[in-house]
Amino acid sequence: MKTRQLHYLFAGLALAPLTTQAATEVDKAWTLNLYFENDLFTDSDQQYTNGVRASWVSPAIDSFIDDPAVPRWIRSINKRLTVLDPQPEPFEDGPTQRLVVTVGQQMFTPEDHTRTTLDPNDRPYAGWLFMGFGYHTQTRHKLKSFEVNLGVVGPWSLAEESQNFIHDLRGFDRFQGWDNQLKNEPGIQLLYERKQRLVYGALIDNVQHDLIGHLGASLGNVGTWVNGGMEYRIGYQLPQDFGTSALRPGGDNSTPGHGDPRFYDQWGVHAFVSLDGRWVMHDIFLDGNSFRDSHSVDSRPWVADAAWGVAATWDRWKLSLARYYRTRQFEKQDSAHKFGSVALSYSF
Repeated sequence: MKTRQLHYLFAGLALAPLTTQAATEVDKAWTLNLYFENDLFTDSDQQYTNGVRASWVSPAIDSFIDDPAVPRWIRSINKRLTVLDPQPEPFEDGPTQRLVVTVGQQMFTPEDHTRTTLDPNDRPYAGWLFMGFGYHTQTRHKLKSFEVNLGVVGPWSLAEESQNFIHDLRGFDRFQGWDNQLKNEPGIQLLYERKQRLVYGALIDNVQHDLIGHLGASLGNVGTWVNGGMEYRIGYQLPQDFGTSALRPGGDNSTPGHGDPRFYDQWGVHAFVSLDGRWVMHDIFLDGNSFRDSHSVDSRPWVADAAWGVAATWDRWKLSLARYYRTRQFEKQDSAHKFGSVALSYSF
């Protein structure tokens, strides 16, 4: 055997334990994801005006139902959702399963913040406060997500109080029309989304690119739609996750996979562009309350989001900044909407 071949062989044997150790650490890691979206990033204060979410992604588990590592109260909920449990498929590289617990709030306002009476030509005031349970089945190039969100729309969502607090803190004028917001209504949302890495590879040295496609659907009184889209990424030391998503439901995809540079003490930076299109059959924030009379507008069935941004990873951290563009959502909306997004992820 040639000297160079022996060198490669011994180097591989030396690195094998490190690779195995990093893979084990990935499977045992918790991931905390924090999302913040606001249209003040784009010098606006209307439409989808603010969103916050925190999610905790569990280490890899053997079963959503029986694994003793899963808290008992979560297992009891999972047993009631067995029929909807996304069981692993016979993937060639072996799937891992993870649980996701989410809490979040979103708020929506019309354009005129000084008007105290209802504006029939603009969208309703509305808030959505929710808690969700998600189930991920993940391989190197595929991710299946099922999510159940439970919460409340209306004054109990505390959207008015949250916005007033931030506006008072920053010295902005308060919105005067919150008395016209949607009525209190319990909300449920069932979501399914499948992501797949369609293109991936190295360009030069450690510069890689990939293309991640997604298809999904939402069902419930909060929102019912079918969606699809993709994200293209290019950069140095791409993370082994499924992109940089907005706060949209079903969008948790920053959990590291095997081979992620964050678990090999490597830093990385990349740029991304993404598209998501939806055929919307129901949107409570435009169509109004489901069981009571309320303000509503004529919603548009086809809506799309486009985004571009940058993300950086270092020492199990991931930070992303993005700018989003959303097409008109209702007939008398003057123009498309823009907002900014900041997402921070840490695995521990």
